[in-house]
Amino acid sequence: MTAAAQPRFEGSYMGAAAKISAQAVMECKICWTPYDPAEGDDTRQVAPGTPFLALPDDWSCPTCGAPKEQFMVLDDPGSDTARIAEDLARRSAALVAEFTEIYHAKMRDVPLCNTALHVQAIGFRMHEGRPLGVLVAPWFMNLVQLPASGEDWSHLTPGAKEVQGFPSGEYEFLHNTRGALGGYKACSLFSPMADFASQRQAVEVAEAVMAALFDPDAMEETDRAADIRAAREAELAARADEDAEAAARRKDEETAAAKAKILASSPSRRAVLTAGLATAPETAAPDTAQPAESEG
Repeated sequence: MTAAAQPRFEGSYMGAAAKISAQAVMECKICWTPYDPAEGDDTRQVAPGTPFLALPDDWSCPTCGAPKEQFMVLDDPGSDTARIAEDLARRSAALVAEFTEIYHAKMRDVPLCNTALHVQAIGFRMHEGRPLGVLVAPWFMNLVQLPASGEDWSHLTPGAKEVQGFPSGEYEFLHNTRGALGGYKACSLFSPMADFASQRQAVEVAEAVMAALFDPDAMEETDRAADIRAAREAELAARADEDAEAAARRKDEETAAAKAKILASSPSRRAVLTAGLATAPETAAPDTAQPAESEG
């Protein structure tokens, strides 16, 4: 059997080159000479940082001359990373496909949609074993968490709330389920999206959100502090309303008292009409009162 007919990497993932990451350290199975991509190969002027898969086709073991096909994986620190990246790409693509379908089927003609935007998954990464990232759509921007591999979230109750803690603070997520997508949790960031002039601007904001989410320095105030501030503001507003009502009552009372005083000190209508003589009718002459009454 010629070297060309042999599996590419004997003993390494059944010869599947796609399963070997750029960080893989390979070892010659003839003389045990390793190839470390971090070091490269001075004998062939291969620069440090060159992955094994990127070596020239005619590259061979610098010690015994064995061809590349005779190298096996000694260590591959990037293999898990590569598989995780592949899983994240697949699942975020499914998320984008689901909400793109929703947009075309139900949301495209809704006025609140920003037609300058399209559905895109931004910055998805693994957080505590679950995919987490930002989903941008023409009508919202949400922080979205998907279940871990093998985890079933189909039982989630749509609309149920859950608070999750991150280095930058605590955030409220709503539970939801979507057909083939299954269950997911979403934290609303922006809705509607009218303030975004372009997709690029929305992506930059989403990337900034993902960076700030895991940055303790991004925590300006805790949610508790915000609650305390809001409660204090409500208390002050209520107190101001009570003071205003008390002042209004005092004013009404003072006005009523002033009116009562005026009425008590003012002559009656009869007294006015009789020129003050009504209080002493027994001293008034009949012909004197008559002209006064006729004048009214």
